[in-house]
Formats: sequence, C-alpha cells, structure tokens
Amino acid sequence: MPMYHQLGKIPNKRHVVYRNSEGQMYNEELVGTQGFSSLSTLAYHIYPPTRVIGTGTPFDMRPRIAIENNMRMLSFSGFDIPAEDDYLQSRKVLFVNSDLHIGLAAPTQSPEYFFKNADADELIFIHKGSGTLSTMYGEVEFEQHDYLVIPRGTIYKIDFDTDDNRFLFIESFSPIYTPRRYRNEFGQLLEHSPFCERDFKKPANLITHDEEGEFEILIKKRGQVFPYTYANHPFDVVGWDGYLYPYAFNIHNFEPITGRIHMPPPIHQNFEGNNFVVCSFVPRLYDYHPQAIPAPYHHSNIDSDEILYYVEGEFMSRNNIKQGQLTLHPAGLPHGPHPGAIERSIGKKETHELAVMIDPFKPVSITETAVELEVEDYYLSWISKQLTH
Repeated sequence: MPMYHQLGKIPNKRHVVYRNSEGQMYNEELVGTQGFSSLSTLAYHIYPPTRVIGTGTPFDMRPRIAIENNMRMLSFSGFDIPAEDDYLQSRKVLFVNSDLHIGLAAPTQSPEYFFKNADADELIFIHKGSGTLSTMYGEVEFEQHDYLVIPRGTIYKIDFDTDDNRFLFIESFSPIYTPRRYRNEFGQLLEHSPFCERDFKKPANLITHDEEGEFEILIKKRGQVFPYTYANHPFDVVGWDGYLYPYAFNIHNFEPITGRIHMPPPIHQNFEGNNFVVCSFVPRLYDYHPQAIPAPYHHSNIDSDEILYYVEGEFMSRNNIKQGQLTLHPAGLPHGPHPGAIERSIGKKETHELAVMIDPFKPVSITETAVELEVEDYYLSWISKQLTH
C-alpha cells in the first residue's frame, strides 16, 4: 500500500532501551518480509514473542489436484461450497499454481484459536458477513464487500458477527501491493489512481493483552498446519510503527475509469502480486462514443488465465450467471461476450455488476474440490443450442 502508521506508545529511537513505569524492559520485534529490504514494522511486546510451551501434531491442508493442465473454459458454482463451523476447515482451495492459491470459504463460527499464515499474504474478499479482524496491530472492522489484506506472518483472529459468512480468498506467496503505476516514487497514490489513502481502513483500537496462560496458535507452513501453544497472549503489544500491517478496502470505494470507447481490463486493477493481478469490477457508466459497444471485445489471454468471481448485479457479458459463480478462461483460448450480449449492450448507459477478477500469469491447476462444483458444459455456452445437436 505502503503508508506509515503508528499505534500505542513507542520510544523516540529504534533499538534502544524502552521500559515501562516499573522499570521492566519491553521486547522489541522487527516484523518484515523479503529479508530486510521490503516493508517492515517494529512492535514492542510485554513478553518475548518466543515463549513456546508446547507443540502439537501437524495436519495437512495441501489441496488435491484433479486437473494439472487445463485447456477448457470452465465455470463453478461457488455458493455450493458447504458451510462449516471451523474457520480453517471451511477454506477450500480451488485453483493453484506456484504463485498463489485461490479458494472459497463459508465459516459459521468464530475460531477460538489464533492463526498465522507463515507461507503467504492473504487477500480475503468478504462476499457475505461482517466482523472484526484482531491482531497485535489492533483491530480492523470489516463489512460486506471489504477486501482484507493480511501480510504473511500476522497472527490473527477473526470474530464474525453472524453465522452467515462467505468469502473468496487468495494466498499469495509474494507480498500483495497496490499497482505501482498508481504510486509516485514516495509511495503516495497519484491523482489518477482509482482510490486514495482515505479509502483504506487501517488498524485501530490497539488493546494490549497482559495475559499469561496457554494460547493456541495454528501456524501454516508449506501446506501443513502446526499447532503451537504459547505462554502469553500474542496481542501483548504496547505500541508499534511501520509500513507492514493488515488493512481493509471496500470494493465500493474503487472509482471506475471510463472512456469514449471500451477500456481494457487493466483499468480495473486493484492489487498485484508476483505474476498475478486482482481487478475490481464495480457499477460504472458505459462508454460514451455514439457508436460504442459497451460489451467487451473478444480477446485471447495469451499470457494469463482469467478467473472471474461474480458477486452481484447483472453481468452484461455473460448469460445465466449467478452470485458466487466463478469462470475460468485459460491462457491461449479466445473468449468474449456470450451470444446476444453485444447486441444487448448497445445503447445502454451503465452497468451495476460487481465482480472480482484474478489474472494469474502462470496457468492454474484445478483441485478435486473445484471439480465437484463444476457447471456442466460451460465451454459450449458461446454457441446456440441448436448447433450442439
């Protein structure tokens, strides 16, 4: 993103003696990624963040691959993912490559444990639900249609307001940032960016937990989850400052870029990681050239797969698409509007669709879970029914 942020009490200098009113020294921790060369934060703990008193038996969460090399247009009924009580068990990975995992979840209960993804940054799009993301950095209140960005290594706990929750998630094995082209050399978002710093919900309400006991933290590494028990509450931070912390961004704060003729998909970009981008399709005015065709032109994804997650509204370029449905258009195959969509779009002034698009630049493999959700014969949806017989 990056923006400097500070909460709580911190010393005037880094790496110096810092004591409480009773003379006890606080424990400084540097949290950073990509060695010491990227974003980082300095946090000050009451207790050392190393007080492990027990470990448990790890369990495997690696997805099972059903289709390693895919060259078919596919679609999946995302709302058919069953609701489950447990937060981690509810997370079902659908697509994988060496850069990211993409999945869906429908947890019904807030977890009692804490979770740390030591493999990946997490980008969670809240389709349904609201609640609080609690971390040592403070709290981030989230609501429907928020993106939650949780840097790798962040210990967190999610408290949901209800039992009706659905979200799309990405696990990125590289840091997730806002697009470089929208930031100046100092990191400030430029005037032509479709969002600005005011749109981000940063951590607030820092609560310092001075508690000892037994605290379960499930740590994910290389596809396995390792249960750890710590001797103190992980949110014992009295203050911190830096550039690395979780935050939220609501998709409705994305300001669409429009033009006289149809604009290419990069105008919708919201986030990026190594070898992938994430785009937000939001309600917007259509193109205003007198002969404009608002429907997207046919195009070939030579260098990237295209995964679209449909949130709500009328999806102008697609026929018979429902909320929570996903489409996968693999690299190397042309795709475009469904039959009738071009004609339907001509003369229309605006669209009310809401969708999230993920473009991985390496092909994705498809998991067994995804195959169970497949919409039959989606690849035939570009021809009229009479031609299929």
